[in-house]
Amino acid sequence: MNIAKQAFGTMPDGTPVDLYTLVNDNGITAKITNYGGIIVSLLVPDKKGNLDDIVLGFDTLTEYVEHNPYFGCLVGRFGNRIANARFTLAGTEYVLAQNDGQNHLHGGEIGFDKVVWNAEPVTEGNAVGLKLTHLSPDGDEGYPGNLSLTVTYTLDNDNALHIDYVATTDKATVVNLTNHSYFNLAGAGSGDILGHTLEIVADRFTPVDDTLIPTGELRPVAGSPLDFTSATVIGDRIEQDDEQLKLGGGYDHCWVVNGEPGTMRLAARACDPASGRILEIHSTEPAIQFYAGNMMPETLTGKGGKTYVRRGGFCLETEHYPDSPNQPDFPSTTLEPGDTYETTTTFAFRVE
Repeated sequence: MNIAKQAFGTMPDGTPVDLYTLVNDNGITAKITNYGGIIVSLLVPDKKGNLDDIVLGFDTLTEYVEHNPYFGCLVGRFGNRIANARFTLAGTEYVLAQNDGQNHLHGGEIGFDKVVWNAEPVTEGNAVGLKLTHLSPDGDEGYPGNLSLTVTYTLDNDNALHIDYVATTDKATVVNLTNHSYFNLAGAGSGDILGHTLEIVADRFTPVDDTLIPTGELRPVAGSPLDFTSATVIGDRIEQDDEQLKLGGGYDHCWVVNGEPGTMRLAARACDPASGRILEIHSTEPAIQFYAGNMMPETLTGKGGKTYVRRGGFCLETEHYPDSPNQPDFPSTTLEPGDTYETTTTFAFRVE
């Protein structure tokens, strides 16, 4: 196992950015940059042993800076949406950027996906990793409190990429961190993901309004096209005449993962039948957002000059429910001084 560092470019203000390559003993390779904590590349074998890159992204730092639709990045302070770009905490209203219509999305105009993190390679037994740290100052994008963050990516010889998130604050704030990788298990740039199968270990989801804000209901998936309790082809029902699918332009919803939040458990399993690649996601988080790439442009040039099409990748973002700061019946995303925010998500790969 090894980890190597190379220059990846320079930010407009002159800040250098690096690219770290993590390789396990089986040849699985993860390339991660400290700009936005982005997973730039993830090489995983198919059933014949052939390696292919299964995450969407770009070849250059400039492309990520100028027009990245959240490919591969760390998202925060609050992943997903906050209604009307505001919330009240301890009697004080905080106003955030309206960067998704009237709502706030993925931490604002300059969220954690757009900052250069401090990076430190780490090696532990049969694993190699990259520890990223960042201090988000009080008032950053409208959020209260100095938030100290550590996110560690670890690649092991069991063919799993682990993401450990840790945060502390000196003032009550809200936190909801996630990773926003777009996966195509057939290989990035190989077409759409509608032929993949997906299982989501969730009996309920959070229906949304016409701005994609949860209504507050936790609705059973049974009898709806949002039922992925058994492996289902993504494209089979995505165009059905269903109100929630119409509102999301397809799948762009949050599922309530079965089991006890805070415990590591299976949240989702995706498979590309042709290559045999399987992605299993385990997490301590209470929910997972499945986004089927509905809002991707019809064509976009990605790594190696390959064309990414609409729905050319899917996201499975482990997280708390959207708009939790404004929904008292949802699990709390408030972090108090003296407490520690800790969550873990694992992307495990195998073939069949």
